[in-house]
Amino acid sequence: MAKASEVKSGNILRFNGELVSVEEYIHRTPGNLRAFYQARMRNVKTGKLVEYRFRVDESVEIARVETSDYQYLYEDGEFFVVMDNNTYEQFNIPKFLFGDSARFLKEGMTVIIAFESEEPIMAEAPKSVELEITYTEPAVKGDTSTNALKKATVETGVEIMVPLFINQGERVRVDTQTGSYIERVK
Repeated sequence: MAKASEVKSGNILRFNGELVSVEEYIHRTPGNLRAFYQARMRNVKTGKLVEYRFRVDESVEIARVETSDYQYLYEDGEFFVVMDNNTYEQFNIPKFLFGDSARFLKEGMTVIIAFESEEPIMAEAPKSVELEITYTEPAVKGDTSTNALKKATVETGVEIMVPLFINQGERVRVDTQTGSYIERVK
């Protein structure tokens, strides 16, 4: 157990039996009242936002979370199988931990997984990935106004919007958070 004054933004706490990630942690001293810490925390599993005021001397439980890089191997039903590059141990990670970025995962990619006592609690795909365009319509000459986009399918089967000059077989960089085109890769 630790005191509320020892908590920092980014810590993972066990709060009301749930794991929460501290997003914002501010010390307040309102006028002639007692000081407190105003915390905005996000539930790790559900993503729900929680706000709470901690007294300065209140005890909190800071969870021991180990974060490391793993290699994505393959998809197995409702799980993604990842491997620790040091020990070659394999783990099943639930798909929902990756969120929308899971649709851009490709075999061999490096992903970040956070474990709290042998249980995976957070998973993060790379911010951007390089993917090959497997199908797109050819651009029609003169079909450009400003910033014209067309649909293209990438090697993971996801359809994204790309500029007209992108052709089938080219490699593009895609933002995994938004699913938007960033740039063409040479």
